[in-house]
Amino acid sequence: MLACLPACGPVDGGPGGPPTPDSARGQALVQGSDAPGDPAAVALVARRTRCGGEAPVLLCSGALIAPDVVLTAAHCLAVFGEAGPYEVFLGPTLLPEPGPGGRFVRVTRAVAHPGFVPATHAWDAALLRLAVPVTDVPPFRLPQAGDVPVAPGELVRAVGYGDTKDAARPAGQRRQGLLQVTAVTGGAFQAGPAPAMTCVGDSGGPVLGGPAGNEVLRGITVSGDVACRAEAVQVRVDALEDFLRPFLEEAPPPAPTGTLPLDALCEEACASDADCPSGLQCVTAGAAPARCLLPALQAGTFGAACTEDAACGARGVCARLEVDGDGACRCFTPCEATVDPPTPDLDRPDVRCGCGSGPGALGATLAVLLGLFWRQSPRALSGGRFRV
Repeated sequence: MLACLPACGPVDGGPGGPPTPDSARGQALVQGSDAPGDPAAVALVARRTRCGGEAPVLLCSGALIAPDVVLTAAHCLAVFGEAGPYEVFLGPTLLPEPGPGGRFVRVTRAVAHPGFVPATHAWDAALLRLAVPVTDVPPFRLPQAGDVPVAPGELVRAVGYGDTKDAARPAGQRRQGLLQVTAVTGGAFQAGPAPAMTCVGDSGGPVLGGPAGNEVLRGITVSGDVACRAEAVQVRVDALEDFLRPFLEEAPPPAPTGTLPLDALCEEACASDADCPSGLQCVTAGAAPARCLLPALQAGTFGAACTEDAACGARGVCARLEVDGDGACRCFTPCEATVDPPTPDLDRPDVRCGCGSGPGALGATLAVLLGLFWRQSPRALSGGRFRV
């Protein structure tokens, strides 16, 4: 659906062999095997900025590897970039609407692997720092020195929220399935159906190996064939140690001081994110002073708590400052010049527009981009890097 999911290429001639008949795919991810016992498998979503009940926008899957760190695929950041607005979802059901027990956590920082090559998916890994540590979910176990490395013939278990190729079983449900490793290089491994296969939306999701009860995070999904039937490619987690260790060891950033009041953001400029109330970012646009903004909305003020747009007047919307809490949703009013009636004026920089594009437009744009990204798949592995 979105541009941040596995890129794929033609099935014929791929290293995973010819397409597997439908009859051999009974337990594939695309047909369903729920994964209620994998709470550390998360969904990466575009940050929600409205409180009107719109559906979340699924970008990718991910793996919790520390209370405040998620590992996912670097190409999952392709649309918004490292500084983009993200959240992760924990729970078995994200779509069509978050199910009971599910929750969101805001992402405060995203970093792609410095060696990531988008065209080949080499070192296709990224790390996300969470605003709030998840203390009640055990992270996946990372590979250690004594663990046997992944090898051809090994059965591995993939988990993700991706497409099922079945209209009756939509994406957004956490599912699992078995794959068999077919090839291993220094930085990645490839797997075929056993009988499962990952699909669009499973990018960044965990691929686990080892005995039940002591599984290790072998890899994360990064690519596969366009039909989601014959091949899957994973980045090896044990090859990412130099990327993971510094991020895991660094101290979390201090909490924002929030020195600027929510109702004075049209008049008060900011110098950095630390000046902004929690959930807002300090953004500069041209020569205008930097302002504290919510992603997808322009400069404005935040007033009373709300649950829907109707409570915020003709010019306001109910905007989501944080993922939850009594003050998470507040009435947002865009900054305006004192003109009657307020009209856009391109020659007057003091006149600002209202809200940005709505979530429907965002989802449609991402869907187009994702469809393009999905079809740019590596065809073979060699020397630890992918070949197109």
